Amino acid sequence: MSKFILGGFLLVIIFYLVVITYTFFFQRTLLYHPSENTYQNDQKNFDHQEVFIPTEDGLNLKAWFHKKNSSNNTTILYLHGNAGDLSNRIYKLNELSKLNVNFLLLAWRGFSGNGGSPTEQGLYIDAKSAVTWLNNRGIKESEIILYGESLGTGVAIETSRNKIFKGVILESPYTSMVDLGKIYYPYLPVRLLLRDKFETYKKISEVQSPILILHGKLDTIVPFYMGKKIYDLSNPPKYFYFVDNDDHMMRFDENLIQSIKDFVSSKI
Repeated sequence: MSKFILGGFLLVIIFYLVVITYTFFFQRTLLYHPSENTYQNDQKNFDHQEVFIPTEDGLNLKAWFHKKNSSNNTTILYLHGNAGDLSNRIYKLNELSKLNVNFLLLAWRGFSGNGGSPTEQGLYIDAKSAVTWLNNRGIKESEIILYGESLGTGVAIETSRNKIFKGVILESPYTSMVDLGKIYYPYLPVRLLLRDKFETYKKISEVQSPILILHGKLDTIVPFYMGKKIYDLSNPPKYFYFVDNDDHMMRFDENLIQSIKDFVSSKI
């Protein structure tokens, strides 16, 4: 009997080690989902150029650039989440295009047909390269609003550290991927295994730009308390749009758009 129990115990240990090994080597396929596309049937109501942004490590990243026919250089740099291609954000861009702003929607490395593979440091390079691309077209940091969506909130926070942008908008932000990993994989030593930690809660105090945080209280992917914590740790001026009945991918209704519009025009 003792041998049977010991054998079963060893099998459990071996199985657990296999799970840990698999998770360690394939963790980025669990975090990044470039082929998981939804919102595919939305029609564009805006004009844009498809442009390619060079990175310091030799990639050329696809992006959509919408430029108003005006002298206004205020530009939203949209940093999307961990799933889908550029077309998945059309319903949001349709609404943003109604505002008196330009926007640049960047596709990460490994997404939307781009070369390379996504990593935390790679995404930081991508966002920095997009800022440089805008700078080279006469759009300064003081005219750029970084818009981070879900995973992209961590990139927006990193990009804005110790710099002064016109603003930073964070939609459904998280405290860290470690904290999220502990929720989804409580049986794993997440902190030891995770390569891309995106520890935003450690960096948010270094953001000196005005901040607007958007979060649905019914978020089933990133718990609302994480967005609230990021808000609490943020420096003023800071603003929030917290909605009782919204989920992770927030509804771009007139109330949310008005919140963004007020923030962009500094009327909050």
